[in-house]
Amino acid sequence: MKVLVTGANGMLGQDLCPILEDIGCYVVETDIDNLDITNEEMVKAVISDVKPNLVIHCAAYTNVDKAEEEQEIATKINSLGTEYIAKACKENNVTLIYISTDYVFDGTKDSPYNPSDETNPLNIYGLTKLNGEIAVKKYCEKYYIARTSWLYGHHGTNFVETMLKLKDSPELKVVNDQKGCPTWTVELANGIIQLLQKPYGTYHVCGSGETTWYEFAKEIFKLENLSPNIIPCSTEEFSRPAKRPQNSTMSNDKICRDWKIALKDYLSFRIEEI
Repeated sequence: MKVLVTGANGMLGQDLCPILEDIGCYVVETDIDNLDITNEEMVKAVISDVKPNLVIHCAAYTNVDKAEEEQEIATKINSLGTEYIAKACKENNVTLIYISTDYVFDGTKDSPYNPSDETNPLNIYGLTKLNGEIAVKKYCEKYYIARTSWLYGHHGTNFVETMLKLKDSPELKVVNDQKGCPTWTVELANGIIQLLQKPYGTYHVCGSGETTWYEFAKEIFKLENLSPNIIPCSTEEFSRPAKRPQNSTMSNDKICRDWKIALKDYLSFRIEEI
């Protein structure tokens, strides 16, 4: 199978591409230097020329807070860029996997969100990603939408690495009233591959179980045998430009493992790399 990956140099892409190759795929890696997804003619030309069986669309504007002031840029990349990818896949009869986010939900539900639940993003980032989903559904017949959450990996800035960098802080305040599903990029990559055995549609591909940012941090330090002065705080105490959903937990149909098990493996692998 020939697979074209957008955003191949990103945190997810750098784990996904080798895993695809390991299962026998011929992978065409693209990023901004050879595929500008905001250039519709380039998108058409590249997909038409490569003729992939599958496109996995990882490229995205992911700075949640900055998107509040850069709405035009975020929209151009996440919404229009995805529309161009979707149209090109339709024209070339290519299956598309689009990576979306838990931030398409408003967090008011008391239980984990199901793929069919109503969306209502609270921030610009979530809105632009939701509009990407809408474009995929509008233009593609053969598609998978893979919503993920609280992503971390070895090849990019993320919560796990931030916590470890701050381990010697005199006081470390972490939000304890937002719930979600931490997801390792390797888990997401393996989950994406599992989708190919399922009917087309929308899926939640995230760590199993749920936690708060504070409890997530506690587990990181516990596994690393560290004891920093970590203090739970509220969202109001830790104000950010973009509003976050208080509950963005998602039911994932056991596509990914328990988040604690995955985190342990991530940290073990990280130690081996260092």
